Amino acid sequence: MIHPQSDVQAEDIGQNTKVWQFTVILEGARIGKDCNINCHVFIENDVRLGNRVTVKSGVQLWDGLRIADDVFIGPNVTFTNDKHPRSRQYPDRFQETRIQQNASIGAGAVVLGGVKVGAYALVGAGALVTKDVPDRALVTGHPAEVKGWVNEDGSPMQQSDGTWIDNKNRKWIVKENELVQL
Repeated sequence: MIHPQSDVQAEDIGQNTKVWQFTVILEGARIGKDCNINCHVFIENDVRLGNRVTVKSGVQLWDGLRIADDVFIGPNVTFTNDKHPRSRQYPDRFQETRIQQNASIGAGAVVLGGVKVGAYALVGAGALVTKDVPDRALVTGHPAEVKGWVNEDGSPMQQSDGTWIDNKNRKWIVKENELVQL
């Protein structure tokens, strides 16, 4: 479903993807199946979205962005793609930013170019992401810092005696800022 009040130039859009009004998708963008692209979204040419991705209103997806399957992008999330932006001066190549499968990015977060947000990670609303976010990390703040770890469904893991316990009763430890299952 492509709303008649959207401007969709891309042809590589998967089945059952919904594109709502006042959305612009440029010709080179590739979007998977079963996605939901809300109103007032802009998607540039060199953007890749996986399957079942939700992009809420007020988001711009710039060249170099790679979003895996089952990712949630909250309203008014901001991405960048140029470390040294100058008017009318374009880099040979824009920074590549990767959002791994099942990650969620909360409303109003800012994600700087060139970082990776890990699988199942949860970026809190309003966070400023300046460096890579580990898999399953819960990050918040300015700059974003790991505040905890989350289960596959996004709920927080419980901490006990130096280990983290997920909702399947598996134990994990943090080693070099990464979560490692015991």
